[in-house]
Amino acid sequence: MTLQINFMLKVEDAKLPDIQKALKGAGIKVKSIVELHKEGIPEGGPGTAQDGGGDNVNKQ
Repeated sequence: MTLQINFMLKVEDAKLPDIQKALKGAGIKVKSIVELHKEGIPEGGPGTAQDGGGDNVNKQ
């Protein structure tokens, strides 16, 4: 029987495909990768097109 282990890792400035390629290159079979949380402000800052745009304040 194959042993299945769950890991959580924290990375800086990495994208999911890059992580998957690195693990595969090291001979590690990845069943799934799930993004749990992002910290910090994306480049361009809050309210820019790069973070989904606009503020969430209802203006009347």
